[in-house]
Amino acid sequence: MQPLDIDYMLGLVPVLLGYVPLTLGMALASMAFALVLAALLAVERVVRVPVLDQAVMLFISFFRGTPLLVQLFLFYYGLPQLMSFLTQINGVTAAIMGLTLHFAAYMAESIRAAIIGVDRNQWEASMAVGMTRAQMLRRIVLPQASRVAAPTLVNYFIDMIKSTSLAFTLGVTELMGATQKEAAGSFLYFESFIVVAVIYWIIVEVLSYGQRLLESRMEEAYAR
Repeated sequence: MQPLDIDYMLGLVPVLLGYVPLTLGMALASMAFALVLAALLAVERVVRVPVLDQAVMLFISFFRGTPLLVQLFLFYYGLPQLMSFLTQINGVTAAIMGLTLHFAAYMAESIRAAIIGVDRNQWEASMAVGMTRAQMLRRIVLPQASRVAAPTLVNYFIDMIKSTSLAFTLGVTELMGATQKEAAGSFLYFESFIVVAVIYWIIVEVLSYGQRLLESRMEEAYAR
């Protein structure tokens, strides 16, 4: 049994840290787009516009019911066969598209549940004072729903960061892709993957700590 090459592992850390910004950038871009899309989907699931509601349910069912890796392959390898202009899409764009749609489907259900959880008396009071449905959602319902949904949405963001590791299958040299290349060049696979696992772990722990602070602050603000 060979001992771990500690020197190699320590030398690999700064190399892999150079790819963290791309990994976080893809996750942040995907989260921003997914939040907007999820909010729209959730609102539609609450107001239930005929025909559109069925289309939204189909969208959510598909992206919740199929593996993310399959969806990424569909965007990067499959769709360009049907629409030639999509051949210009690079791996980063395809990964962001896939992550956005995949997580928007999950986040929409969480936001919808948070919206429905708002006290119905507040809905009725808003309508009684003459607010339109759009005003009621924007001023009364969504701000309260965001407080309830926030912890769950942070969990999805953490999952999204981990899911960016699949982008290497599209040829993207992000954190996981860089690790694959380094491991293939050195043949020190165990050491390489231990290092990247620890980096992901630290990122997740930092975000989890931030999530706990956010929950605590929101609970204090709500208590007032």
